[in-house]
Amino acid sequence: MDEPSRPESSQLTAEMKYHLLLQISEKISGTLELGEVLNQLVDTVRSVVAYDAAGIFVLKERVRLLAQDRETNLIAGMALRGFDIRSAGRDPMLSSGKGIVGYAIRTGQSVIVPDVRRDLRYVEGRKETLSEVTVPIVIHDEVIGALNLESNRLGVYTHEDVEVLQFFANAAANSIEKALLHNRLIETRRIENQLKIAREVQTSLLPDRPPDLPGYDIAAINIPTWEISGDCYDYIEFPGGQVGIAIADVSGKGVPAALIMATFRAALRAQVRNDVELSHIMQSVNRLLCESIGRSAFVTAVYGTLIPESGRFTYTNAGHNPPLLLVNAKPCTRLDCGGPALGVIDNASYDVGVVMLEPGDTLALYTDGVVEVTGREQAEFGIELLERTLRKASDRSAEETLRMVIEQTQAFSGTSIYPDDFTIVIAKRTALTGKR
Repeated sequence: MDEPSRPESSQLTAEMKYHLLLQISEKISGTLELGEVLNQLVDTVRSVVAYDAAGIFVLKERVRLLAQDRETNLIAGMALRGFDIRSAGRDPMLSSGKGIVGYAIRTGQSVIVPDVRRDLRYVEGRKETLSEVTVPIVIHDEVIGALNLESNRLGVYTHEDVEVLQFFANAAANSIEKALLHNRLIETRRIENQLKIAREVQTSLLPDRPPDLPGYDIAAINIPTWEISGDCYDYIEFPGGQVGIAIADVSGKGVPAALIMATFRAALRAQVRNDVELSHIMQSVNRLLCESIGRSAFVTAVYGTLIPESGRFTYTNAGHNPPLLLVNAKPCTRLDCGGPALGVIDNASYDVGVVMLEPGDTLALYTDGVVEVTGREQAEFGIELLERTLRKASDRSAEETLRMVIEQTQAFSGTSIYPDDFTIVIAKRTALTGKR
C-alpha cells in the first residue's frame, strides 16, 4: 500500500487518518508481545514524521510515581531508534522520570523543543540531538507512556507534527493496552505457578500425620491467609518414644515470611539433634536467626517435649501466644514461661516450664491468627473464647475439636477467610500409658 504523505495543513485529513490506522493495524495485528508492538509502532511513525532518533516508552508504574524521588526502573517496555542501549539504573529518565519525556508523562502535555540546548528540562540521550518533540500516550485518561522524536537539526518539529503524532499515539494506545494486559496475564500466571510450587514445598515440610502415641490423640491444621504461610507446626520423634512439639509464627506474611519460617524449622531440627536442654536449643536458634534475618522480622515460637508415659511436657516459650492446658473443673493454665521472640536480642535467655497432662486434659498450641480474628464490632475472638470452645469439645476427638474451633472463629467473624495465618495443634491425653 502507498504510505501516507505528510499533510500541509495543521489538520489531519480523513484519508491520512485512515491510512495511518490501516498501517498500525497491519503492522501489529499478529502479536500481543509488548516489545514487538512497540518496535512496529516506532518504525511506522517514521512514515508520517521524520526523525533521526525515536523512542516509545511505556510505564510499568502509574504516573503518580514519577513525582516521587525513587530510584527504580519505571519502564515496562520501550523501543528505541538511533539511541545507544540504555541502562535503566544510569538513565535519569528511565529510573526517575527526568527529561522532556518524563515531563510529558508527568503532565500529560505535548512538548516541542526547537533547541534542546536552551531547555533546562532536557537530559542528553545522544550528542547529535538539537530539537525534540514528545507526545503523551493516554489510555482511559491515564498517561501510560510517551512517544519521543529527535532531530539533528534545529527547529524541525511543528504543531502540525504534534497533531499527527498525537493522533498516532491515540491510535497506538489500544494496541499497547492489549499488549500490557497480555503481559500482566502472563506474569500473573507465572507468579501463580511459582506460589503453587512454593505452597507444595511448604506443605511437604509440615507433618503428614500426627505422632502415633498410645493414650494420646493429636491433630493440627495450618490455614494460610495467602498461598503460603508464615506459620508452621512440627513434631520431632525421638528414640524411646519422647516427642517434640513446636509451633511458630513469623512477623509478616507471604513469601518473605515463608522463607524465614523454613530457616527457623531447619535450625530447630538441627539443634534438637545436638542438645537436650530446651533453653540451650532456643538460645542457639535465636542466635542463628539474629545472624540470618537481620532486624526486619522476628519469630515467635513454642517448643516442648512430651514424655508419653508420664504426661510430662517440658517447654519454653519465645514470645509466642501461651499454649493452653485445660484440666476438667480447674482453671486453664497458660504456658508462658520462656523469653523474648527469636531474632531480636542476640544474647537472650529462655526459661523452661513443666506441666503434666493427665487423662482427660487438653493441650492447645496456636498462633495469633486464631485468637485475633475480629467480629462484626471489631472485638477479637480472644483467649477466653478459645478456652470456652476447647472446654465444650472436651469429650470430642482432637480432629473434631479442630473443626469446632474453625467453625466458632468463622461464625464469630462472619467469614471463612482469615486475615492472618491460622495454625493450631491439639493434643489430648485419653488414657494412662505405661508406668508412672
